[in-house]
Amino acid sequence: MTTYVGEAVDRVDGTAKTTGGARFSAEYPYPDLAHAALVHATVARGRITRLDTTAAEAVPGVIAVLTHRNAPPLKPAPRVTPLNLATLASGTSVNYLNTDEVHWNGQPVAVVVAESPEAAQEAAHLVEVAYAHLPATVDFAAAEPDAKPQKSNLIMSGGAVKGDPEAALAAAPVALDLRYTTPPHHHNAIEPHATTAHWADGRLTLHDGAQNIYWTRDHLAMRFGIPKDDIRVLSPFVGGAFGGKTMVWPGTILAAMAAKATGRPVRLMLTREGVYRTVGGRTPSTQRVAVGADESGRMTALIHTSVTLTGRVGGGPEQVTSQTRHLYDAAAIRVQQNLVELDVLSNTVMRAPGESIGTFALEATVDELAYRLGVDPIELRARNEPARNPMDGKAFAHRKLRECFEQGAKEFGWAGRNPEPRSTRDGRWLVGTGVAAAYHPSWQFPANVTVRLSADGTALVRCGFHEMGMGGATAQAQIAADALGLPVEAVTVEYGDTRLPTGPGAGGSAQTASVAAALVAACEKLTRLARALARRTPGAAGASYPEILRLAGRDSIEARVGSDTRLGTAVGQLRFAGKLMSDRRRWVKAACGAQFCEVRVDADTGEVRVTRWLGVFDVGRVINAKTAASQLRGGIVMGIGMALAEETLVDPRTGRIMNASLSEYHVPVHADVPAIEIRYLDDPDPTMPLGLIGVGEVSITGVAGAIANAVFHATGRRIRDLPITLDKLL
Repeated sequence: MTTYVGEAVDRVDGTAKTTGGARFSAEYPYPDLAHAALVHATVARGRITRLDTTAAEAVPGVIAVLTHRNAPPLKPAPRVTPLNLATLASGTSVNYLNTDEVHWNGQPVAVVVAESPEAAQEAAHLVEVAYAHLPATVDFAAAEPDAKPQKSNLIMSGGAVKGDPEAALAAAPVALDLRYTTPPHHHNAIEPHATTAHWADGRLTLHDGAQNIYWTRDHLAMRFGIPKDDIRVLSPFVGGAFGGKTMVWPGTILAAMAAKATGRPVRLMLTREGVYRTVGGRTPSTQRVAVGADESGRMTALIHTSVTLTGRVGGGPEQVTSQTRHLYDAAAIRVQQNLVELDVLSNTVMRAPGESIGTFALEATVDELAYRLGVDPIELRARNEPARNPMDGKAFAHRKLRECFEQGAKEFGWAGRNPEPRSTRDGRWLVGTGVAAAYHPSWQFPANVTVRLSADGTALVRCGFHEMGMGGATAQAQIAADALGLPVEAVTVEYGDTRLPTGPGAGGSAQTASVAAALVAACEKLTRLARALARRTPGAAGASYPEILRLAGRDSIEARVGSDTRLGTAVGQLRFAGKLMSDRRRWVKAACGAQFCEVRVDADTGEVRVTRWLGVFDVGRVINAKTAASQLRGGIVMGIGMALAEETLVDPRTGRIMNASLSEYHVPVHADVPAIEIRYLDDPDPTMPLGLIGVGEVSITGVAGAIANAVFHATGRRIRDLPITLDKLL
């Protein structure tokens, strides 16, 4: 038996990516390829009263300018239904270029198609549009009092209560009642959204950097009114996404529309600004966290409420209070999420969507309580560590949070810390350390897989999952190699194509576990087939699986898990829903961890530098030590950006994003990121496939809280509004 699972195996796509051999969605050549550019609305809400394309059409190389006056018809965006998960894929409900109405500042109102991207961009700037303004609500802070309680659904609960937390808070010997804010955030993947679309004989081939190629295919089929089998979506390589490429946004649809209208292959590459204008980002939030405790630090009350936004034309709620249901064993707990609708582009998922901002507020409050009580922050967490889920008494499927804190404290040198704020100085730098808990729920989705074992000793795994840089194909090759007793180099994994068996979307840190469950089952089927063949083949007893095939005169054998027929798809969704409900009745499943950091704050300027980091995580079994550590490290880097730099600035009068570029939207660069030490317990969760839980998102959670706590320790200042910029410290 081979033992590749758990090893630091090199990425199977590493050579292709480092030598330029990997093709991304804007790199597929087609004869007679045309290029498209978008024209964006400049009002938050209104109707187009004048649209002059004369100057644009006169630019040399322009093929067509599509507007609501001449664009091909689209079917409206489908209503969301749990019976068809692909209906969740709508970025917005707007019927692009099929209406003269504008619903957000940045909505595409025209598409220019030209012989070159330069000509398309030049012409797009020459399209003249005038609007009749309609009343619009775009100021999140002003609209916050109008927020309504979020409704619960199959996936997410809007609120829950245990006991009487307000009364318990009022009676608590020690109590805090605090308000936090986080700004909007936007995705800045290294590969901006791009689509190459080609129609031939009524069939559409689409190269798109999608996180869910099947949702994309099915959504386009509904919008263009054609069978989904007439659409092929390919996305073998995605240059980063973090949630921004989960839904189907205007660029993808309009690229396909432009190709259909012109009869030519069309490529539409969004500019960096275009991503901000047409692709949703993380919602802003306001949060209330109130906690009461007795003199020993035992929590008697815990309240966490939030207000977030959705666009009037789409978007969804965030589970901002998710972790607060599970992390601390308070006697009385209330969580409630509230929503306000604005005339802005729909919000969308962004790495650990609700928990990343929710853990900031919760963990900063716990640290403040520890300081108020004079108790070490790690000890306070230990005193409130629950044996079972605090809200409903369910068992934890796997929880080693206490062990994460213990290991981290030892390695970080936490015991040598002077707990007094502003007590440590190194020259002009005030030095502080902080800690926070990390938490993210565990998910598992349906996946169909085929595995073919050949007599030449190779295996082929086929599943339409996604490779966005996390090393998904490498992990599945390791799993198959162990299951079949083959060298990992002998396993080929095909992915990123809707002609493959249906795979899960890349989201919720669920893809690896979801595919692994089906892959292990398929390999078990395959080995049973091989053993049955051995029993019928003279001389095959005890032979390797490839040798059995050679002795039996077979080129290959194949096993499949799942079906892509209409009946098979329906059965798969029913099984998914049934397993989801069954697991939720029995378990609370989640990854968790402990974040430790050191910061230095310039005493004169307020400049904050993160100088040391250690993250210790309970993520179940680790499939690839190298790629898992990279994912965990990357989440921490993204969390550093959220804590210290990232902020989408929206004009509260017009709803226009004012810093729609990387020159003004600040993300961490190498100089902002210290050496990040990663540890994981590698302790399997017995309720999950191969014991793995998920590593993609848990490591961004708790990061902002740990930094805020370290800044307080360094300076004595509590900053409750992200990002923590020097003006807030001076």
